[in-house]
Amino acid sequence: MPVSLTPNAITAINAGDVNLKPLVQVLDIKVIGKSQETPRGQDRYRLLISDGVSAQHAMLAVQLNDRVQSRQVDKGSVIQLVDYICSNIKGRKLIVVLNMETIIPHSETIGNPVMSTDFDTEGQKPLSAPGSLPPPNRAVFNEPAIQHSVNRAPPRGVNIQNPVNSSTPSFRPSVQPSYQPPPSYRNHGPIMKNEAPARIIPIAALNPYQGRWAIKARVTAKGDLRRYNNAKGDGKVFSFDLLDSDGGEIRVTCFNAVVDRFYDVTEVGKVYMISKGSLKPAQKNFNHLKNEWEIFLEATSTVELCPDEDGSIPRQQFSFRPISDIEIIENNSILDVIGVVTSVNPSVPIMRKNGMETHRRILNLKDESGKAVEVTLWGEFCNRDGRELEEMVDSAFYPVLAVKAGKVSDFSGKSIGTISSTQLFINPDFPEAHKLRNWFDHGGKETASFSISRDTMPGGGSRNEIRKNVSQIKEEGLGRSDKPDWVTVKATISFIKTDSFCYTACPLMIGDKQCNKKVTQSGTNRWVCDRCNQESEECDYRYLLQVQIQDHTGLTWVTAFQESGEEIMGCPAKQLYTLKHELQNDEEFAEIVRNRLFHQYMFKLKIKEESYGDEQRVKMTVVKVDKVNYSSESKFLLDLLVRA
Repeated sequence: MPVSLTPNAITAINAGDVNLKPLVQVLDIKVIGKSQETPRGQDRYRLLISDGVSAQHAMLAVQLNDRVQSRQVDKGSVIQLVDYICSNIKGRKLIVVLNMETIIPHSETIGNPVMSTDFDTEGQKPLSAPGSLPPPNRAVFNEPAIQHSVNRAPPRGVNIQNPVNSSTPSFRPSVQPSYQPPPSYRNHGPIMKNEAPARIIPIAALNPYQGRWAIKARVTAKGDLRRYNNAKGDGKVFSFDLLDSDGGEIRVTCFNAVVDRFYDVTEVGKVYMISKGSLKPAQKNFNHLKNEWEIFLEATSTVELCPDEDGSIPRQQFSFRPISDIEIIENNSILDVIGVVTSVNPSVPIMRKNGMETHRRILNLKDESGKAVEVTLWGEFCNRDGRELEEMVDSAFYPVLAVKAGKVSDFSGKSIGTISSTQLFINPDFPEAHKLRNWFDHGGKETASFSISRDTMPGGGSRNEIRKNVSQIKEEGLGRSDKPDWVTVKATISFIKTDSFCYTACPLMIGDKQCNKKVTQSGTNRWVCDRCNQESEECDYRYLLQVQIQDHTGLTWVTAFQESGEEIMGCPAKQLYTLKHELQNDEEFAEIVRNRLFHQYMFKLKIKEESYGDEQRVKMTVVKVDKVNYSSESKFLLDLLVRA
């Protein structure tokens, strides 16, 4: 039984009417650009739609793919186009469907549609005026639709005409009149191409086939300015993420000269009008947003601040997953998680494979799912947010932490790590945080949680907190395997060697890092570095301390380099060198050293066996030294007593 489609809908859409919301029929569905490597969620579907007289191709937005895959929309379906645009692609009109509703799941082909005649792309008069029928110069599409058994009544307001019983009442859907140009454009001749401003469209509607577009969106995240070097030479790049009022997200990337134009202009939290960029497939290895495209800004691109934005665009968009779900999520997945911080470990320095040093700090989150997870903070997150969280937990206040775009790791259990696009929100003001706070304050704090990360130490310690005493280092043969052992020892400094406590280091920079290799003085009183193969007028002085530490089980020697040495001695190495060798003030020098003895610290040690000539020795290096936090240490000892 035929349904009344919207008359002249195709012609009106081609003429620019985007408010018609017509009823049309799907004559055909095809997958375009399909390959074995294409993920199912990124297929593109092309529909052939008809208003009963004219037929034209339409692209389906990827967020509607599930309608086709679940067969809510099929050949013969009658649909209502709720949101759509019409683009000019290589001289042909193409309708892009952004939102639609299924009215009749299956129906016979309605009318005798023919392919619609395209508009002239140079802005001249249409080959078929609005309201008139295109000439039947194309093949007629009158194929029977695939039959399915449907036991459902048609939606209210849709008329199913019954040719057998003419007495059945007939109801026609309300149809808006065909599109007519605004009065200001009537009888004024053709409009010059690209003369009118680009129309603002939703982010979800963006595709590479559009010639001109503009989006209005809020910057939700902004990456650091990064420099790179490849076969084409040196360059720089940065990216930022956008969110619009419809919930669409997309990443914008700028290179080289474009970076200079837009890096200082874009600020997180502000709303911008962006246009004239190119769209390319998103690199999913680096882009976690739910969009198959990424915008690349160019020399002609525009980014304009919208100072009077009305607040319709949300500040941030979250998709929180319970901690219990993280156990079954694939490695390297990007997700949002929220929980209460129950413990925070001190920051520790880590040497990367490229020789650059960074910092790492690990904290623990728990939520109502009964599970807990480790969150690893890297780089600036350790100092900026990590220190604030540590101070809160040390003062017995356990904050709510929301992690936006954390990366899942499956190394020794599941954990979450920060990446460049990660954002941390401490005690945020939204419903999920308030609900979690209420749960924690009314019994959740005492609720036992099972960690989905590797086993944690009593007192909230984590994989950085493998506690040992001095005698256990030797008894357990630590450091004698292929990989170094990392342990924490609470001990007291009993002796410091002072005959050679520092070395002369190269002050020259290699990239973003100081060389720091040992330099020697030449006959011209200049300092020579064999690594840099350069001379410098001055040198740096860096600690190389030999320190004896002891606890109730024994004593041992450890080596402390620059940062750890400054923490132990309380002053720079150059100051001590000047006192001893230039001012020759042995009394003051000795007083400083004496004042550093018999203080207790938490030593984080790297233990590794090394070769010295023909002899194998276990070397212990201090990677971090902290004053004892007696609140945390008391909790640790109490937990040991409970577990004993």
